[in-house]
Amino acid sequence: MNDLFDKAPVRKAYMQLALPVVLGMVASMVYNLADTFFVAKTGNANLVAGIAIGAPLFSFMLAVGDIFGLGGSAVISRLMGQQNHRTAAELSAFCFYAAIAFSVVLTAVMLVFERPLLHLMGATSATYPYAADFYRMLALGAVFIIVSLVPGNIIRTEGLAKQSMIATLAGTALTIVLDPIFLFGLHWGAMGVGFANVLGYVVNTSLLVWFMHSKARVLTLNVRQVHATRSALWAVVSIGIPASLTNFMQSFGMMLLNNYLARFGADAVAAMGIAQKIYMVVMLIMVGFAFGAQPLIGYCYGAKNWSRLRAVLRFDFEVEVGYALVAGAVIMLLAKPLVAAFMSAPEIVTMGTLMLRALLLTTPLIGAILVFTTVFQSTGKPLPALLMAISRQGVLFAAALIALAAAFGFTGVVWAQPVADALTFALGLVLYRRSFDLAALEKDGRAA
Repeated sequence: MNDLFDKAPVRKAYMQLALPVVLGMVASMVYNLADTFFVAKTGNANLVAGIAIGAPLFSFMLAVGDIFGLGGSAVISRLMGQQNHRTAAELSAFCFYAAIAFSVVLTAVMLVFERPLLHLMGATSATYPYAADFYRMLALGAVFIIVSLVPGNIIRTEGLAKQSMIATLAGTALTIVLDPIFLFGLHWGAMGVGFANVLGYVVNTSLLVWFMHSKARVLTLNVRQVHATRSALWAVVSIGIPASLTNFMQSFGMMLLNNYLARFGADAVAAMGIAQKIYMVVMLIMVGFAFGAQPLIGYCYGAKNWSRLRAVLRFDFEVEVGYALVAGAVIMLLAKPLVAAFMSAPEIVTMGTLMLRALLLTTPLIGAILVFTTVFQSTGKPLPALLMAISRQGVLFAAALIALAAAFGFTGVVWAQPVADALTFALGLVLYRRSFDLAALEKDGRAA
């Protein structure tokens, strides 16, 4: 493990850690596209819209898992760099069981407050039955969805990125197989789509637990080793909450967007659902590279290896922005036939094409935003991490959406996200330059 993090060439170490995460993200991307394709082929715009309305619940669950998954892995990677293996082991067990406890409580809350939450998410009388079926299945499977984020992230701090990928691929493959069976064979509708997702996460989480038990040398799930000092708990929460807020804000942004789009009919909501799924072709791979590199960034920071950290960050920016430019341009050119492959209704194709091209326009900026965000998380800078988390699909998006919708109507709603992306990039650049001065760190290290 130390050879990979300490001695391997930067490009090799980066790719060895990031590519399995990227492949896992590609599997998720394939599922998202297949899921949207299967649902769209029912020809029921209310079903498509109902599942799109329920999608923020996924983001919400991932946000809760990120408190202990991303927060825990950020702290554990620094502990690994400091060679503090005992605290890393205790913290890994604590994060796992804390996620289980939170997920059980959340399941109860979500089931009790189903109706008001679904209306808040944008359900109408036409879409409510479909959104409710999808919502209930996800709520019942919350423990598997939420808990998967913990071992899935923390085992990468030991270099076990391939094992994390295998678990993701297995769960995703099962979901892709079950989706059409439940939709077209058993006619379970939105409930079937939700059930397929839950069963995929059951397999994913079970494999991750097995890999933690059989492959990890430092990390553990032994309940007798559950322990977190006050300082370690604060370190996890101070990074985990900003990390989770990214997904909370995604849920918030999607709910707000769905509410605005609902004014223009179910076709507008369905078109955005399709556009966002295609958009994830670019986004998930970018996220995979960003979070795949996070353990390496945290390890180098914990070990105070500033020259290696500088090289890692330079390569990280090159990969993120370069990929975004190429992939974004290609998919923008193919936007119309890609949208039409899901639903051929002319109104949905026209709206979906415009939405997809608007979303893709700022992908290079999002690549840089992802690097800024993972650096703040990995190096334990909670305030910049918090500001980034609440900006792109939170405060700045809400402000852009409200202002542009009032001024330009439907067109303003479509362009709100790109405007928020540009503002978030400017904020991230300022925070990065002010809070992360590698030259000063290298100078202090030489002086010491």
